[in-house]
Amino acid sequence: MAFLSRLDLQEGLQTLSVLQWIPVYVIMGAFSIISLTFLVFTKFWALSVLALAWLAYDWKTHNQGGRRLAWVRTWTLWKYFQNYFPIKLVKTHDLSPKHNYIIANHPHGIFSFGVFINFATEATGFAQTFPGITPSLGTLEGIFWWPIVRDYVMSMGVCPVSKLALKYLLTQKGSGNAVVIVVGGAAEALMSQPEVSTIFLKRRKGFVKLALKTGAYLVPSYSFGENDVYKQEAFLQGTLISFFQMICKKIVGLNFCVFHGRGLTRESWGFLPFNRPITTVVGEPLPIPKIKNPDEKTVDKYHALYISALRKLFDQHKVQYGLPETQDLTII
Repeated sequence: MAFLSRLDLQEGLQTLSVLQWIPVYVIMGAFSIISLTFLVFTKFWALSVLALAWLAYDWKTHNQGGRRLAWVRTWTLWKYFQNYFPIKLVKTHDLSPKHNYIIANHPHGIFSFGVFINFATEATGFAQTFPGITPSLGTLEGIFWWPIVRDYVMSMGVCPVSKLALKYLLTQKGSGNAVVIVVGGAAEALMSQPEVSTIFLKRRKGFVKLALKTGAYLVPSYSFGENDVYKQEAFLQGTLISFFQMICKKIVGLNFCVFHGRGLTRESWGFLPFNRPITTVVGEPLPIPKIKNPDEKTVDKYHALYISALRKLFDQHKVQYGLPETQDLTII
């Protein structure tokens, strides 16, 4: 009975660690805005002024390497998060600290759990797996517009996925830096389905151009199982939900999707992801020459070389991590 109690406690802590992940950003962002607004109309108005003055003074930080804190990356919380699925990081080749890298990750999935745990925390031991390499995970720049939230994500080594921020990390911080980009973005998330290996890459060449301009090596990585943790619902054209999806895309610019996972019990439906293993395999670095203004032909050449390296990585590891031998990587 004692063993069962410990088992239930571990499972409960794992569930809570995942359950808090998205709401905590919303709560921190809402709290900061509401508090600053409320204080303006009290005798403590100066606190709001000081907070906004600091935000203005510190505004460039997230585009200049951020402000990471090792103790946040090593929170026990992230170990519980990792063990919920579980999530693993697999190295196939060493990354030399003498170079900088762009680690491109696929697929995006609904929430990109694998890339977050593997590169924004130390739950899977990135620092021990790739000694001398400092990872910076790219995400939407809008997250850095929110007080408190911006400091929280910066503490984990998260940066905006913008040319300004990425180029700074690859050219102004010495060597041994790796920026991590989930190349397919939100468009790829709409294709996320269990046992589906379709990625949005043919027209995504910006990361290759950035690699050429900075001389950063390109590294393919694939998170096997990322698409298995949620099931996305598809709706026929003409339905109310499909119309709402179209409006969100055209007016707001958001890719709206309907999905479900498991509930608090494994048998029920809910917002929690399914307990499916996610394994992020980091492939062999592809050396890239530094070219100040690469032409389209050169970009296409190295883009094709990257796709070839990614396919090789996928084919070598797909069976080991749960996909059938006949499964192909579809690139659109």
